[in-house]
Amino acid sequence: MTPEFVLGIAQQTLKITLLVSAPMLIAGLVAGVLVSIFQAVTQIQEMTLTFVPKILAVITAVLFFAPWMLRLMMDFTTKIFTQIPLYVR
Repeated sequence: MTPEFVLGIAQQTLKITLLVSAPMLIAGLVAGVLVSIFQAVTQIQEMTLTFVPKILAVITAVLFFAPWMLRLMMDFTTKIFTQIPLYVR
């Protein structure tokens, strides 16, 4: 196993991790910005108001993107497992 090979696997792993986590992070970010704008316009500074929309946005993103995320992770895992004989050499 060469250092380039290990770096390639690490890069693929980081790429998959970012792709899988991106929908939830973006949904939480958008919900947070919208709630912040709403709070600034109405001058309501309630701290608990920010959590519920963010949680709902993240749960919605998980439900909507779950098949895609699962397929992406399964493809990557299958690829890693099928290449185990190449790793052992």
